[in-house]
Amino acid sequence: MRCTQPGCTGDIVDGYCMICGMPPSMGASASQQAAPQTSVPQTNASPSPKPNSPSSNSPSSGSRAQQVSGSASSQSAAPAGPASGRMSTTTPSPSSQQGPSPRPGPTPTKVKGRCTMPGCGGEIRDGYCDICGSPPGTAPSPVEDDAGLSSVTKASSHIASTALGSSIVGTESTRRIREASRERSARIGAGLTRVPPAPAVDPEKAMMTDPVVPERKRFCPSCGAKVGRSREGRRGRTTGFCASCRNPFSFDPQLKAGDIVGNQYEVAGCLAHGGLGWIYLARDKNVSDRWVVLKGLLNSGDADALASAIAEQQFLAQVEHPLIVEIYNFVTHEGAGYIVMEYVGGRSLKDLLKDRRAKNNGIYDPLPVDQAIAYIVEVLPAFQYLHEKGLIYCDFKPDNIIQMGDSIKLIDLGGVRRLDDEDSAIYGTVGYQAPEIARLGPSVQSDIFTIGRTLMVLCSEFRGYQSTYEFSLPPVEETPLFQENDSLYRLLLKCCAPNPADRFASADELQTQLMGVLRETVARRTPGTALTSAPSELFEAPVIVNDSVDWHQLPRLRPNTSDPQHSWLSNIDIDDPANKLSVLDGAPEDTEEVWIARCAAALELGDHRRLDQLTRSLLHLNPWEWRAVWMQGLGAMAQHRWHDAMAAFNAVYGQVPGELAPKLALAVACENAGEPEVAEGLYLACVSTDANYVTISAFGLARIREARGDLKKAVSALDMVPTTSRAYAEARRSRSRHLIELGEGLEGLSKAMESMQGVRMAPGEREHFEVTVLEQALAEVLHHGPQKIEISGYPAEEKQLRIGLEKAYRRLARHEEERRVELIDEANQIRRWSLL
Repeated sequence: MRCTQPGCTGDIVDGYCMICGMPPSMGASASQQAAPQTSVPQTNASPSPKPNSPSSNSPSSGSRAQQVSGSASSQSAAPAGPASGRMSTTTPSPSSQQGPSPRPGPTPTKVKGRCTMPGCGGEIRDGYCDICGSPPGTAPSPVEDDAGLSSVTKASSHIASTALGSSIVGTESTRRIREASRERSARIGAGLTRVPPAPAVDPEKAMMTDPVVPERKRFCPSCGAKVGRSREGRRGRTTGFCASCRNPFSFDPQLKAGDIVGNQYEVAGCLAHGGLGWIYLARDKNVSDRWVVLKGLLNSGDADALASAIAEQQFLAQVEHPLIVEIYNFVTHEGAGYIVMEYVGGRSLKDLLKDRRAKNNGIYDPLPVDQAIAYIVEVLPAFQYLHEKGLIYCDFKPDNIIQMGDSIKLIDLGGVRRLDDEDSAIYGTVGYQAPEIARLGPSVQSDIFTIGRTLMVLCSEFRGYQSTYEFSLPPVEETPLFQENDSLYRLLLKCCAPNPADRFASADELQTQLMGVLRETVARRTPGTALTSAPSELFEAPVIVNDSVDWHQLPRLRPNTSDPQHSWLSNIDIDDPANKLSVLDGAPEDTEEVWIARCAAALELGDHRRLDQLTRSLLHLNPWEWRAVWMQGLGAMAQHRWHDAMAAFNAVYGQVPGELAPKLALAVACENAGEPEVAEGLYLACVSTDANYVTISAFGLARIREARGDLKKAVSALDMVPTTSRAYAEARRSRSRHLIELGEGLEGLSKAMESMQGVRMAPGEREHFEVTVLEQALAEVLHHGPQKIEISGYPAEEKQLRIGLEKAYRRLARHEEERRVELIDEANQIRRWSLL
């Protein structure tokens, strides 16, 4: 017979289910066990149970089944048979044979057998289940709802399931045929986009067959002069003395296969040559022959290189982060030092770019913008971790991100130094290094610069990034990437600002804004996808009132909860802005949050002179406080000084390029300041990115398109307004008006009438609209003849439209007292018989 376990489709063989291994009494009633599998009459004969094995015919099985189902009768109980070796024989109680009974109390300790709790397969030992700890007989009774259906009845577990997995391949299979699961979300991409996983790299295949440093990469480690170059047809020397400073140099590997370093690490070969020297692959003979990496020095006699390696080991001994390569040890061999670190079996982003270029016939093929952003978003927590520990990475570039499957690692920490270190050598790469390094030294902001440059290289062919544009970005008009993704351009502009104080203050701040840019990029790349709201840490959602926008409807600033006066400000509950401003003037401490609250109160009061004074004072205290500029923009908007508002919101946009609020505000200002093309682009970015911004942006698009006479696209914009919006009725009204104005004949009038179906309207408004539509429809029919189409439920022919129009006039007359007589006369005149 069939197993009665929920979701199991196995058969009971030799007293146990062939799939789940449970006895037939688990979760089944006695009547279910005795029920035949088919409609063919069955006999009472059944296979004899094996000795010492549970049987569906054992009394204990029947008793257990009745306790669970509470519906078995004494007639359906199984006949007596051999008892299980694991369960003592119990006799069904009379109450259990009569039907459902109240929940039984605890069973005496002497009771043994299977636990009756649903889903538990334990045994009762010493009065309690050895798995769930419940006493026997404590299975919960079904709870019935108002309809009389129990929770068991409403559950889906009793519904048959199509066979899957081992139910198809049989019980002998112990391995899934498909190892990977599509349901596992990729780690890179923050759930917004998908980055293809990178295949694992065999360590032995990653080794160099001919470990030679190309001549074009040979420079003196002391003065940077070219060394080891070919002359007069002779190959350049890999070991020698610099002609400029006379210091020695060597580009030959110091280790060979088979060397034992530190009495522990057996060298297998060379992996690569980096800025600090050769990188070797080795096996850790003390830890299960695991693969490790030995990072050597460029020149064992160079003091700066040696000091950097030692410093790296000291720093990295404290670094423990899943995105950063792990350092195991630091050893010496024949007078040279080596850092022992985790082997990361993946490919660098530089290698990925090389592969794409090779597959594109040698033409540079950058990563898709969303994938490039996804890589940077993923690595930024590692930077935040280093910065919080007072460490600066210094030399970030595509070479130093390794992808393994769907995860990444930050490697090559040779340039890492402490924030307060003023003596150690500084390592960096031309084209990535910040311009102030030589003058001010490394900082958090210099790392931000390298991150921005790396992102630029990943997603575009950044020509001249090591020469013409070593410290700047190419013009927008020459860069398609910037023309297509304005938000990304503004973010890169802030990352790579010439003044380090103008860059993002932290990696966390950059990550927040970069996530917003990623969300916008993905939305633009996949139009029509279902939108979700993305709560901002800086702004609240916009307020939807009608199809127009003023400063009240723009998103409000969220309070800074870390401000010292946040708690004090939260306790101020004053509606009158004048009184509130007076209380704020007496704040215990003049923090930035207090200044912003004063600005908001002055704006509500309409005291624009005070608002201007407050914002200027705040910017004097903190020139980078963009919230003061936001308040200036709101004040200019309230006074209809649209060009001033446009300038203010544009500045805020540059500071927080991943936020939609400044884009929306700038769009409104541009719309009113004579920049409709810019406004339309900003509205499109908002409407496609966040559900909270759809309605207010759709109305903006419709206004711009209506102003230029493109009513069809205005209708398309209004179609974006969701039915759940409070402005949905207004959107349908405007849509119907545009359809009428389009003059597309009876079909357009029919669509206009359909637009108003299900929309709440003021008394008389629907009747007035219906009269307008039917009047135009009748004129169309009289001029062009009838058509097979309906207008407000009336066929588009003269007789039927006159009937509908007469009724519409009379309904409208009930709502308009002043025009009642006039409307009745119109109804009488339009009647069919009056024209016969």
